[in-house]
Amino acid sequence: MPRVVSVYFPFLPVDRIRRRASEALPADKPLVVISRSGSKRWVSAADPAALKLGLRVGMPASKAQAMVADLLMIDAAPGEDAAALERLALWALRQYTPVVAIDGGDGLVMDTEGADHLQGGECLLLSGLINRFRGHGLTARAAIADSWGAAHALARLLAAETTIVPFGDVAKAVIDLPIIALRLPAETIKSLRVLGIDTIGQLSAMPRAPLTLRFGPEPARRLDQMFGRVAEPIEPIRTPELVEVAKNFAEPIGAPETITKYVRRLVGQLSARLAEDGLGARRCDLVIHRVDNTRQHLRAGLAKPVRDPARLSKLLCDRIETIEPGFGIEKMVLVAVFAEPLEERQVASALIEEDIADITPLVDILGNRGHRLFRVAPVASDVPERSIRRIAATAPDIGEAWAAKWPRPTRLLANPERIEVIALLPDQPPAVFTWRGKRRKVVRADGPERIFGEWRRRPREFQAVRDYFTVEDELGERYWVYRAGDGVEPETGSHLWFLHGVFG
Repeated sequence: MPRVVSVYFPFLPVDRIRRRASEALPADKPLVVISRSGSKRWVSAADPAALKLGLRVGMPASKAQAMVADLLMIDAAPGEDAAALERLALWALRQYTPVVAIDGGDGLVMDTEGADHLQGGECLLLSGLINRFRGHGLTARAAIADSWGAAHALARLLAAETTIVPFGDVAKAVIDLPIIALRLPAETIKSLRVLGIDTIGQLSAMPRAPLTLRFGPEPARRLDQMFGRVAEPIEPIRTPELVEVAKNFAEPIGAPETITKYVRRLVGQLSARLAEDGLGARRCDLVIHRVDNTRQHLRAGLAKPVRDPARLSKLLCDRIETIEPGFGIEKMVLVAVFAEPLEERQVASALIEEDIADITPLVDILGNRGHRLFRVAPVASDVPERSIRRIAATAPDIGEAWAAKWPRPTRLLANPERIEVIALLPDQPPAVFTWRGKRRKVVRADGPERIFGEWRRRPREFQAVRDYFTVEDELGERYWVYRAGDGVEPETGSHLWFLHGVFG
């Protein structure tokens, strides 16, 4: 079943203006965007501060200026707004799903079927999407549902930043929404309201024949699209710089071996096109068009630019079993949505062994199976949880080495866990400690290793101290524990004990 995400940018024109001129425009003054036609000037967009003062979209510019003395008024630039929306669509295309399109002048629509697991599920996908937009100064709301119409309506009519409609619950979610959510012409909306029809539930309860006779087929079609009875295909955005190849079939195909054969052919054509431009693919999307007017898609990501047909074919063909051809496939499209320059490299002779093995093929295979791969790199910090960071699996050597200190545990807990301890202060290791409800007797211990707080980063750590001990229980299991404080002065810490790591 398709899952569609609709993203709505309620303040896109003003957000774009403030992002471009963040220092020139005072942040505390209300801002409106003014459109004009001949001598007529009106407010076409307003920020939240202007709306709170009573200004409204469509209001004459002279009236808005009279109501608010220090109002910032910027001329509209529809072309720049459209270009900004297109850039957002291309970004979402590369980051989230192969099927992304512009939805009107204020939003995006994405088919995320089969792609949400790469983001940790639908909840994390939507929250992460909204947070990334917020980080770039854009206000956004997003909804996910079984149909484009439902997601579009919920994103625009609900105040929540994110809305998730469970599978099959579209009718329950939209039944009380106003009929303006159906994307019908203004005249049709006005006529329906004259008849006393204000909600989608009221309209869906009307007999179809009289409704179609009076208003034409559009209201019924929009209702069916919203409830998912009629497919509403999303035509993905494409730009000239995207390298794309396609294959149309006179007769629909469906056998796995036939799909595999044509995928390999498309990969060969794509690789040739990339070679002409001196590029390598970092992300490829295979879009499957079925005869029932629905789509499926496969995405293959790569750690480094690649145009090797065998390698690209393997990444795509390994997931052929996930394709459901239904009544048949009538078209296949392969797009390199993200490509980078790729320089030719001389291949070493078979008689000479390369010192460094290239692990990127393995990284690509595991990454496309949904695994999140990374390496751990050292950071110049004495505080254990700050002394490491994650980097890409294929990132170059950062040039730093691990400091030669006391042994560190193979597993460091993300957050130290509180333990109950019996120990002599100030310098003795624990004799007994209780962790996760289990009491453990210490038979061997080493320490203390004193670590001071980093007062350069945080002034409150000026006197902070931790005393770490490596302890071994009667079962031979070894742990890394510490006491917060020096065991004497209360300013150095709480003197509570924590378990920070486990030795393998």
